[in-house]
Amino acid sequence: MPNVPTKDRNYKKEAAQHATPDQAARHRQRMKDRYDAQKQGRVHKHDGKELDHTHPNGKSGSLGNRTQVISATANRSKGHPGKSRK
Repeated sequence: MPNVPTKDRNYKKEAAQHATPDQAARHRQRMKDRYDAQKQGRVHKHDGKELDHTHPNGKSGSLGNRTQVISATANRSKGHPGKSRK
């Protein structure tokens, strides 16, 4: 059975939300964390690994204390509060 969305997405609204200064700042912080992990040798480009942010706000502890390296599959299969996963 094909994966069919239950309702239409509002792409303009999504794009507007991603363009907010708050969202842009959080995105920059996530990319900076990935870059820093690459410099430390914890991850490499195209290695299939992702940084799991154990403290998502990015304001607690150093990079090593708030992130862990896990596979992309494991990171995306984790349950997230407020989001239903099948």
